[in-house]
Amino acid sequence: MQPRMSMITLEVSDLARSIQFYEQGLGFPRMESPPEVAFFTLSGTWLGLFGREALAEDAAVSAQGSGFNGFAIAHNVHSEAQVDEVMAIAKRAGAVITKAPQSVFWGGYSGYFQDPDGHLWEVAYNPMMRVGPED
Repeated sequence: MQPRMSMITLEVSDLARSIQFYEQGLGFPRMESPPEVAFFTLSGTWLGLFGREALAEDAAVSAQGSGFNGFAIAHNVHSEAQVDEVMAIAKRAGAVITKAPQSVFWGGYSGYFQDPDGHLWEVAYNPMMRVGPED
């Protein structure tokens, strides 16, 4: 079965802080949602924020753990200038810049930031890849 829409759910330690970061800081459009979770619409997908303990319980796994969580979310944009702009917005919102935007070995331009819970976001321009819906 083909999914009609994907959703990325991040565990967060402080739901109110993370809502503020994504909604006010990054400007993500928030959807109506129950108080224990927050949903945001993105282009073709949703972002969900869920308290760490509650998400671990829902997945039937331990909430303990630390360090690199083994993945990054990529936000692709139309130009190098947009990479710089999104990274600046993220920094003003309180993100930690882990890799300043720069030309990269695969021919594009990208940088990385961490949200308040340490989730890695890559902001990238890939001149070989189309960004946006098919015409």
